[in-house]
Amino acid sequence: MEKDNVMKKNNKKKRPTLQDVANLIGVTKMTISRYLRDPSKVSADMQKKIAVAVEELGYIPNRAPELLSNAKSHAIGILVPSLANQVFSQVIRGIERVTEAAGYQTMLAHYGYSAEREEERISFLLSYHIDGLILSESQHTPRTLKMIATADVPVIEMMDTVSPAIEQAIGIDNFDGGYQMVSAMIEKGYKNIVYLGARLDIRTQLRLQGYEKAMQENGLQAKSVMTEAPSSFSLGADLLQKTLTKYPQIDGIFCTNDDLATGAVFECQRQGIRIPQDIAIAGFHGHDFGQSMVPKLATVVTPREKIGQVTAEQLIARINGDPLTEKIIDLGFEIYHGESI
Repeated sequence: MEKDNVMKKNNKKKRPTLQDVANLIGVTKMTISRYLRDPSKVSADMQKKIAVAVEELGYIPNRAPELLSNAKSHAIGILVPSLANQVFSQVIRGIERVTEAAGYQTMLAHYGYSAEREEERISFLLSYHIDGLILSESQHTPRTLKMIATADVPVIEMMDTVSPAIEQAIGIDNFDGGYQMVSAMIEKGYKNIVYLGARLDIRTQLRLQGYEKAMQENGLQAKSVMTEAPSSFSLGADLLQKTLTKYPQIDGIFCTNDDLATGAVFECQRQGIRIPQDIAIAGFHGHDFGQSMVPKLATVVTPREKIGQVTAEQLIARINGDPLTEKIIDLGFEIYHGESI
């Protein structure tokens, strides 16, 4: 009798699962789940395939897990490369001004400009079933892209509007920012301009490319001094020293951010180099400290807090079901000549 009961138990027909339906069609469980919640969320052709598969397998949806999956976490994941970077502290302030008013919590993680670490952090955030994801980079590992596609939550990449976006990008044109600032320096008569870069992330590289275009259009030789080290005032001073040794004829430098530019200004003052008479110096982002210096720093002024604000507004709207209407939102920048060029 006991043996017969075991055999009956083993021969009991297994109830079809969501994965069984997905396997039969060759799609993900997320696609099947999306159809079961709202058939209009998938194409008409896919609706027919899923309906046939559900009928063929005799699949019965389990409403309890469905109810749980439909519940919003009211949490948004945010990935930034550095918490110490003033640029991103201002962006986060813009994001949280919107999310707090809308009743969303933010889950913040940083990845130190490492694509592999970004992958780890995204995996962690998605494990909490966040409702949306904000990224600060436009280049990702293949696994990161696959995880984002599988998670099926709205995602926005901020800061860069030049690189291809996964879904939506909000920020500025870093290439054009570099081009416009260096063009302004050339118009003032500077010819031997060197680009100083740090971290070597995509935004630094785009600004370098903009610098190179401006130099080439004016028949000038592009020169750069680069490092993967994190930006700081002391690094700016160090890079200026290296630049003076390598390119003693320079009459201007364009820095990837205001940190490096400020450090370069301090080092010029320490060495008795006049600004802008001997060397013109320009930065990027328009931080307050650059405008408190003497001379005031020339810079590309970027709307950092507004980038965060618009990103959060767009993401929450999409979480609430609004369609994606603008794939790229460029918030622009201003060229501030200051007193250092």
